[in-house]
Amino acid sequence: MPSTASESVRLYGTDETVETPRIIRAGPLTAELEAGNLRHIRYHGSEMIRAISFIVRDKNWGTYAPQIFPFDFQESSNSFRISYEASVEGEFRYSAVITGDANGSLSFSGKGNAISDFLTNRTGFVVLHPIEGVAGAACTVEHVDGSVEETKFPLLIDPVQPMRALRAITHEFLPGLKVTCRMEGDTFEMEDQRNWTDASYKTYVRPLALPWPYTIAQGEVIDQKVTLTVSGLAHDIESTERRASLTIGQPISGSSMPPLGIGLHPKDAGAIEQNVGTIKTAGPSHIICHYDPRFGHNPADLTRLAALGEKIGTDLWLEFVLPSVENFENDISEVGRAVADLGNPFSTVMVSPAPDLKCTLPGSPWPPCPPLDACYQAARKAFPNSRLGGGMFSFFTELNRKRPPLELLDFVTFTTVAIFHAGDDRSAMEGLESLPYIAKTVGSFIADKPYHVGPSAIGLRMNPYGEAPMPNPGNIRQAMNGMDPRQRGLFAAAWSVGFVARFAKGGASALTLGSGTGEFGIAYAKADYPQPWFDENGGIYPVYHAIKGLAHLRGTPLIDIQISTPDEVQAIATQHDGGIELWVANLTDQTKSVQLTPKPTGNVSILSAAEFEGATKDLAVMESLERKLGDEHLVLPPYAVARLRLATE
Repeated sequence: MPSTASESVRLYGTDETVETPRIIRAGPLTAELEAGNLRHIRYHGSEMIRAISFIVRDKNWGTYAPQIFPFDFQESSNSFRISYEASVEGEFRYSAVITGDANGSLSFSGKGNAISDFLTNRTGFVVLHPIEGVAGAACTVEHVDGSVEETKFPLLIDPVQPMRALRAITHEFLPGLKVTCRMEGDTFEMEDQRNWTDASYKTYVRPLALPWPYTIAQGEVIDQKVTLTVSGLAHDIESTERRASLTIGQPISGSSMPPLGIGLHPKDAGAIEQNVGTIKTAGPSHIICHYDPRFGHNPADLTRLAALGEKIGTDLWLEFVLPSVENFENDISEVGRAVADLGNPFSTVMVSPAPDLKCTLPGSPWPPCPPLDACYQAARKAFPNSRLGGGMFSFFTELNRKRPPLELLDFVTFTTVAIFHAGDDRSAMEGLESLPYIAKTVGSFIADKPYHVGPSAIGLRMNPYGEAPMPNPGNIRQAMNGMDPRQRGLFAAAWSVGFVARFAKGGASALTLGSGTGEFGIAYAKADYPQPWFDENGGIYPVYHAIKGLAHLRGTPLIDIQISTPDEVQAIATQHDGGIELWVANLTDQTKSVQLTPKPTGNVSILSAAEFEGATKDLAVMESLERKLGDEHLVLPPYAVARLRLATE
C-alpha cells in the first residue's frame, strides 16, 4: 500500500474519478455539460438557470446513472449542437439534442421509450432556478391552459408546490434582461427545493398528485423539450470577474456561538468506547443519543449510552422514536422509568412518533400517528427534569409541512442533508446557500422558541422517501448516500465550517454535526465499507479539527462578517481570549485568495490536503500548524480550512 494518501482521498475520501464538466459556448451564452445534462447556464456571465436535466428515477426516488453513448459535438463561435443516445438499466432508452446560440437561446429535447414495462417515480425533465437574486423576485408564469399569472418566487420556503400546471416561467436575471423557460411534452409543477437544503427551485415533470410510482408501458414514448429565450435590453453589463474578500465587522448584538455537539447511535457504541479519549478531546458541547425500540434498542442500550456520556464528560441528550401508535403513552412511560433508574442522565429529551420519520407528500393522506400534543404531554410527565424538544428527526421538509404545537415544547428540532437530490461535490456545497432561508422560515412559525439542527451530515442517516439510504459499496459520491466518502476528506471540514457559519448567523440555539464514529463520524473505526488510507492507518478525519475548534467557541460573541463570494468562501468569527478568532473555509476545488479587511495582525493555521496525514494523527494540528499571518491575503487551497487568531486594536 502507498505510504501517503492520494490527492482524491485527501479531499474526498475516495479514489473515484469524476468527469470534469465541459464548458460549451455560443458567444456570451455558456453552460456546463455534465453526464449529458446542463448546469450553470449563463448569459454574459450571469446565471439564468441552475440546471436542466433529463432524469430517470427508481421507485425510491433514487436517480439512475444512464449509460451514455458517444456525444456528437457541432460547435462554432456563435452556436452549438450536441446529441447523444442513452440507456437506463437496459429497460429505458432515450435520445437527447441540445442546441444554443449567441442570442441566449437554448433548447434541450429528450425522447425515449420503454424497452419493457418500467417502474419509475419520475422520468423526464427537471429544471432548477437558482435562489440567490431570485428568492422573492417577480416572475411571469404561463399555465398549461394558456392563462398567464404575475407572481413571485417564494422568499420563505414553501412547504408545498408554489407553482402548478406550468408551461413557462419568465424572470429577470440581469437588469433589463429576462429569460423565459418553456417546458413542453407534459404538465410541470414547481417545488421549493430549499426544503431539502438544495440551492434551487425545482420544476419537474408529472404532478405529485398523480399516482407514484407509475409504470411506463413497453413501447410507450416520452417526448419532452425545454427551451430558454432571452428578451430585453441591458445597456451596461458589468464585469463578471469575482474576487474573494472578507471584511471583519463589529460584534452582533445579542448573538453568540451556539453549542456544537455530535450524535451517537447504539450501533456505534463499541467504536466510541475505543475512542473515548479522542472524542473527549474534541470537546463536543453535547451528545445526542439515538433510541428507537423498533430496531431492538432497549434499556441496556440506554445504560451503555449514559456510561459513555459520563466518560466523555459532556451533556447528554436523548432522541427517542416512539415505536407504536396506539400505545405511545406506555412507550414513553417505560423509557421514562428506565431513564429515572439511571439517575436521569439526559438533560434534554426529544421525542417523535415513528410515522413522522417518513414523508407524506402534498395531497397524500397522512398515516395514523399519535397526536403530537398528547405525545409531548406524556413526555413532560415521564421526563420532568429534562428540557423537551420536538419537531422532526427527519428533514426540515417534514417540519415545514407538519408544524408542531409549540406551547408544550422548550425548543424545536429538525435535521438536514447535503446530498438528497444530487450527489456531486458542487451541489453538496451549493446547498449551504439554502440555510439562511431555512433559518428565516423556521423563525417565522416557531414564535419565540429556540431551534436546534441535527444531527446533520453530508450523508443521509435516514430516508423519509424510501426504504433506506443508498448503499455505497463502491465508495462513490452519489445522491442519497448513507455512507458518503467525503465525510473522511477535507471536503467535510470545509462543509462543516460553512454549515455552522450559516446557522449560527441564522440564530440556531444549538447545532449537532454527524457522530463520533461511523458513517457520519469524526474519528476512524473499522466498518463494513471501504475507508481508503484509514483502513491501513487509522486516525481522525479532517472534520475533527473543524468541530473541535468551533465547539471550543461556545457562547462567545459573534462578529459580523461580510463575504464578497459567499458561494465560494464561508467564515465565522467570534470575540475570544481578548481578540478575534476567525474560521474561514474554501468551499471549492480551486485555490482561492481571500483579501482580508481591515489588514489583520495575528496568527493563522491552514489545514489543507498537504497536511492530511499529520492531521489524521495530531489531535491538536491547528496549534501545530500555527504561524504568523503575513499579509492581508489568505491563500486557501481546495477545501482548505483556516483558523486565524487576530489581535484587536
